[in-house]
Amino acid sequence: MKRRLGWRLPAALASTAVVAAVGVALQAPQAVAATGGVTGYATQNGGTTGGAGGATVSASTGTAIHAALCNRASSSTPIIIQVSGTINHGNTTKVSGNSCNTAADKIELKEISNVTIIGVGGGAIFDQLGIHIRDSSNIIIQNVTVRNVKKSGSPLSNGGDAIGMESSVRRVWVDHVTLEASGGESEGYDGLFDMKDDVQYVTLSYAILRNSGRGGLIGSSESDTGNGFITFHHNLYSNIDSRTPLLRGGIAHIYNNHYVNLHESGINSRAGAKAKVDNNYFKDSKDVLGTFYTSELGSWQVSGNIFDNVTWSSPGTDNRPAGPNVVSNTTVSIPYAYTLDAASCVPSVVAATAGANKGLQVSNGSCTPVSPSAGPTSSPTPRPSASTSPSAQPSNSPQPPSGTNLSLASDAGADGSSKASGTSYGNVKDGSLTTFWSPSGATGDISVKWSSAKSVSRVVIREASGSTGAIGSWQLLNGASGAVLKSGSGAGTITFTATSTTKVTLRITSSSATPKVAEFETYAS
Repeated sequence: MKRRLGWRLPAALASTAVVAAVGVALQAPQAVAATGGVTGYATQNGGTTGGAGGATVSASTGTAIHAALCNRASSSTPIIIQVSGTINHGNTTKVSGNSCNTAADKIELKEISNVTIIGVGGGAIFDQLGIHIRDSSNIIIQNVTVRNVKKSGSPLSNGGDAIGMESSVRRVWVDHVTLEASGGESEGYDGLFDMKDDVQYVTLSYAILRNSGRGGLIGSSESDTGNGFITFHHNLYSNIDSRTPLLRGGIAHIYNNHYVNLHESGINSRAGAKAKVDNNYFKDSKDVLGTFYTSELGSWQVSGNIFDNVTWSSPGTDNRPAGPNVVSNTTVSIPYAYTLDAASCVPSVVAATAGANKGLQVSNGSCTPVSPSAGPTSSPTPRPSASTSPSAQPSNSPQPPSGTNLSLASDAGADGSSKASGTSYGNVKDGSLTTFWSPSGATGDISVKWSSAKSVSRVVIREASGSTGAIGSWQLLNGASGAVLKSGSGAGTITFTATSTTKVTLRITSSSATPKVAEFETYAS
């Protein structure tokens, strides 16, 4: 497939998060139970509990993850593995034992069951190292970033899949993860989330998948149709050529996802597959639903979706786009309970909740992010700030870090590079998500400053509604000295070593559309 990615982002930023495992209290002090727990098809066929009830161990290397699996009494003994730091080829080796079957070039979950892998602390990054699930069941992967996994070039891992499942896999929940590449097949990458050869009862929720030629597939060929019962909800697919997902046979439930910049095709239902596609938001994309690159047709049931600047190609023998008049051509019965957010709020609620290191926030079904400890219908905790005025609290924002937002202090100001017409530097520190600053071009600087030095160790960047996902790569600078505090990509929470300064600057170095920074929050801790 010809690569047509118009922009690139560097590896995802890992930042501090409140983390959780399902059904068990972790030893880490910040751990809490996730609101609602496992969802979708992963609740079926006996449900998915991962390592609930088992021992909790910590790991900061791939070898330690493998050792934790191998040191169990049996291959089915429950275990929760809390992962921190960067896992890569240099610290991942094969470990042997009666309760495991590992490999040196990937994180291998093979011929095992009842395992939770969850990122904790400052974040868990699997760098150029994929996670492979084979002949296994009852697995939870949560709050991790997997980036730049290659099938060609060097180093190689997991056939180029960030997370790959194959060969009799059952009951897997992948939640609040960030999966990303830096190009397509010609650059050495393959799929971000692939399932093949008899994989069933899987949920992918609150995930970010970005900057790849291929989002993922269900079934490796037109004859591999025994996979299915897969749920995708509240995920962001951004800057991807195709396969969001590709579905060969089986059933998929796809709801409340945000799709931005799909260059060639999106949900590709083929070879008898059925996709139930509810209340998704598709933006600036092409051929987001249909049967593509084959004459073996699939089908879909649609409701409540929004198609914002979506283009459709003409139908042909091997391409049957669902649009521009998108209608259902099948019916799909869903066996589990679920609550739909309105498609109109999907961009904002997904931006606030999806991806690693977002505090495991979820939607309450009313377009409002809630923290893991809150009930499904609870309101989010009010934002602490330097102002007590209710009008200073953005009502639709994700729950921020605890403490005072220093950007709202009485001596705080804002400045930056040239601003777009109609925007203001001060809009990033007015406590409102309806106002914003934009640079005059695709890149630029925006700063928060004070008359006296403040100790800052955390920044939260919030994009304006309708513009989420526009910010690409960036640097966070100590505006007083010019030192780089952190580099990364995408809006969200940024953590760094506490720094005393009179100015903090966000330097946006790439973007997919005009960046719109609604709030630039700063915190001491």
